[in-house]
Amino acid sequence: MTQHVRAENGFAYGAVGADIHVFGDGVPVYLLQRWRASAPPDDGFLREMPSRMLNARFGVVEFTGRSAELGALRRWRDDGARLAVRWLHAPGGQGKTRLADRFAQESAADGWQVVTATHGPGSVLPPPGSQDLGAAADARTLLIVDYADRWPLSHLLWLFSNALLHRPAGRARVLLLARSDDVWPAVRAALANQQAATSAQFLPPLPGASGEGDGAGEAGTESPRTEMFTAARDSFAVRYGIPSVGITAPETLTSADFGLTLAVHMAALVAVDARAAGRRPPPDLAGLTSYLLDREHLHWARLYGDAGDADHEIAPSAKAFRTPPEVMNRTVFTAALTGPLAPAKGRDVVGGMGLGLPAGRVLADHAVCYPRADPDQDTVLEPLYPDRLSEDFLALTLPGHRAEYPAQPWAGPVVDTLLTGSVADSWTPRAVTFLVAAAERWPHIGPRYLYPLLTAAPRLAVAGGSGVLSALAALDGIAPELLEAVAAHFPSSQRPDVDLDPGIAAVSVRLLPHRLAAAGHPGDQAAERHRLSILLHHAGRLEEAVAESGAAVEQYRVIDPDGMPTPALAVAVQRNLAVGLKAHGVRLAAVGRRAEALAVTEESVDILRGLAERDRRFLPDLASALLNVGRGLTLADRWDEATAATRECVALHQELAAADPAAHESDLAASLVALGLCLGRTGRPEEAVTATREGVSILRRLARAEPAAYTPALANALTNLAAALARTGGRDAVPAGREAAALYRRLATANPASYESQLANVLSGLGLRLLMAGQPDEAVAAAHESVTILRRLAERRPEAHGHFLAEAQGALSTVLLATGRLDDALAAADECVAVRRRMAAADPGVMPKLAHALLNATGIRAEAGGSRLTEAVHLFIEATGVCGRRDAIAAGVGGLHQAVGSRLADRLAAEGRPDAADRIRRAVTGLSP
Repeated sequence: MTQHVRAENGFAYGAVGADIHVFGDGVPVYLLQRWRASAPPDDGFLREMPSRMLNARFGVVEFTGRSAELGALRRWRDDGARLAVRWLHAPGGQGKTRLADRFAQESAADGWQVVTATHGPGSVLPPPGSQDLGAAADARTLLIVDYADRWPLSHLLWLFSNALLHRPAGRARVLLLARSDDVWPAVRAALANQQAATSAQFLPPLPGASGEGDGAGEAGTESPRTEMFTAARDSFAVRYGIPSVGITAPETLTSADFGLTLAVHMAALVAVDARAAGRRPPPDLAGLTSYLLDREHLHWARLYGDAGDADHEIAPSAKAFRTPPEVMNRTVFTAALTGPLAPAKGRDVVGGMGLGLPAGRVLADHAVCYPRADPDQDTVLEPLYPDRLSEDFLALTLPGHRAEYPAQPWAGPVVDTLLTGSVADSWTPRAVTFLVAAAERWPHIGPRYLYPLLTAAPRLAVAGGSGVLSALAALDGIAPELLEAVAAHFPSSQRPDVDLDPGIAAVSVRLLPHRLAAAGHPGDQAAERHRLSILLHHAGRLEEAVAESGAAVEQYRVIDPDGMPTPALAVAVQRNLAVGLKAHGVRLAAVGRRAEALAVTEESVDILRGLAERDRRFLPDLASALLNVGRGLTLADRWDEATAATRECVALHQELAAADPAAHESDLAASLVALGLCLGRTGRPEEAVTATREGVSILRRLARAEPAAYTPALANALTNLAAALARTGGRDAVPAGREAAALYRRLATANPASYESQLANVLSGLGLRLLMAGQPDEAVAAAHESVTILRRLAERRPEAHGHFLAEAQGALSTVLLATGRLDDALAAADECVAVRRRMAAADPGVMPKLAHALLNATGIRAEAGGSRLTEAVHLFIEATGVCGRRDAIAAGVGGLHQAVGSRLADRLAAEGRPDAADRIRRAVTGLSP
């Protein structure tokens, strides 16, 4: 096996068996590494600062408890889909990392390839080198991603598309660790268009007393907390070299504070350390935190030496550790905010703190106390671990609390310098994240530090990312005025921002009561709900978006235009209702409620038509609503009505574009493409090609100038052009389809949530075009890929994707039949019938499509002959009953019924079954005109 490693801006990284995704400047989006268990350090190193024993990566404490949660992870790993993604979430200190580490250890022992992903931007990356992640095609891979809620969603989507997870015969699992599930709806919505099953798992607090909560033992046995305390105490006692007998848990172990795994481990560690030192351990969590931080200070002082005797040392210049404890305190505080940095960056930061010592000396001494997590990494300013202890250290060092711990007057200025000063840099997201986390537990952090900081620089919250925004929105004491100041820095709500949308939605939901109260008037309140529905839709919270758009419509309805003081206000009321109805239709369509979506959109058109007849200013709104109505009618197979609505839409946009091309050309192109689709389905193929070509021409020009804005529309237009050309026998159908597929594949790689379903649909059509062009192998591959994607999407959202899945299965059966793969064709056709049956049971309007699917399955069985003919007869009789319905006759399936029936009757007669043949002919005649 050969691997080529290329250097980018001095960094070189390679991977066998996996993709490497990098930004334009060569910085990796993420790095993949094989998981490996960490060897625990020697006991002396651990005892120097007891907090080291709480670091999950050292594995000092034997894994205990959480057996139910570990079992759930095993079942998730071993059962179900080929690719599955799980969001494991719990507050910091709950034991996610320990659980994931144990799960990784077990999975590796069971033959799984276990891999970890390190986020690239803002992180100190592993040393240049390579990773051999190559494995057999049927290998099983477990990918673990820590701090997943801090990754931008777009970067997670790149990770999910990695070839490591998509070996055709392999199985893959992705375990995402996070503190909350705020970002999960957006991740899950994105994964709906990936080949993945999704699930979330909450890690609950530890049950208190015996018999309380899930996981408690039988009466008379130890409670989960006591069991965990005992295991941790024994592990720590071994490190101290003292017996554990007689070291008891605090009486407060059953309180809410000790629901965290970390809290129980802290209680055990402090109990052991206090026994070794002859001290009495504090009973509460705040006291335990202070105790452990005091031990940090003691270690700094011991390394530095007795300050009182400094002048009497024999050889002061020979001291290896020269940083005084007060300077080390400030350095550790800084490291908690910045996290690990490259050496040059670390020297700049420490050098700018005015510590009075050379930055290199301070960093070297800091590394003695806090060695880098990975010895192979070239980093400085390794922070205090675990994260929760680091957050508490920040909170206790900042003045304003009443705990027995020395706050420092310099701490606030250090925060300001690092986040608003000239040195502010890549650590901003981490620093804000840690301050927000500290504010959740320490009441002085918000009012005295976090809120003033964000008031002066609200952009910092946005720079912190979606996770910070969601956490801010959850803080009890934050003022709505501050959240409004943060919201003023959000990007435009009219276009999605995949990385910020979940946090923007969380802040906007928190602000809704404040905004509704400030709005006062029902119309203004409706406008607020309308805007929120857009943000929720962008964040993947689709059902909530429907609820808000529906509430907006209801509020608009209660406003009586006739009660307005001026005609202009009366018109504005009507226009707002129409726009609200149109938006509500879009939200309803997104969750598959198509009939409701069409009804409210048609109501919108009726209102806007009346307004536009009196005032041409409303023509753009009317044209937009007509386009939505046309699309809804096409989904309902009401093609003649769709054509009429779309023709009117095109005429309006042509008029508007003639007066102002820049403002209306893109809308004209969209309406032309939609009209082309309608004309093709209503028997006017040449007109369809003409209209669609005109739309494509406009969109090509627009996409050259603004590719991000117009490439999706161009891909859709090319899809429709390929279909239109195929109806006329045009030779350009395949090239147009290939170009559309290439564009959608590129779009789906970056944003599968929005574009993978479109990729599947264009691949389905391309399969048929390739078949007609004499390229059967490529046709089968394209049709298979389409069904694979849509089957996965429909498993999660059948109401939104079931129709397209059935269409793709029908196309696949056609391609397979034409290539002589009768059994495979039959399987695809039967799957199509099953989908159509389920849909028809809920919506009788699907009956014509069910009839088509039944006739397709019948025709394939007639082609196969033999034992399949009996099945064909039963299916045809069922199809006859469906075809006899008025809606089926109107849909034009009678001709197909006659053709398939005649072919089946002839095949039955040829195979010596005249009675069955006569039965089929009578069924055909009964439906003949």
